Amino acid sequence: MAGSVNKVILIGNLGRDPEVRTLPSGDRVVSFSVATTESWRDKNTGERKDRTEWHNISIFNENLGKIAEQYCRKGSKIYLEGQLQTREYTDKDGNQRKATDVVLQRFRGELTLLDSKGGGRGEGDYEGGGYGQNGGSFGRSSPMERTPGERRPAPAGKLSDQLDDDIPF
Repeated sequence: MAGSVNKVILIGNLGRDPEVRTLPSGDRVVSFSVATTESWRDKNTGERKDRTEWHNISIFNENLGKIAEQYCRKGSKIYLEGQLQTREYTDKDGNQRKATDVVLQRFRGELTLLDSKGGGRGEGDYEGGGYGQNGGSFGRSSPMERTPGERRPAPAGKLSDQLDDDIPF
């Protein structure tokens, strides 16, 4: 095998408000938990069952961290892409522990807010767009992504009145 892939894609709800910590290097880390719920119907009883998994998220990407800090709140629905990373630490009782987090690295990862504006429990002033790893703008920027009310009407008048005659070719 030539290589390997470590990629996690989650759609879920924040279990707590994002927490911001500053590392000794001065870099900021934004952490929160995300719940994903799997639902099914029991074959024997016909009863609906749910299983919720909790995922620890750590964002080392400065731009994505700012978005999470500013717009995400407990209960917000988000889409994220990151990678699994296991860390070892010593708990307060002196026991060695391991924890696996979903990490959005400095130049990798994606975070998209899925709640509609004013909807859900995350009361951010956003348009429900996303912010990716490539420094794209936050919110909807493509004319195709705009709702009909956001689209600008075509300018009035004849086309010849709108053209610039000083074009050198």
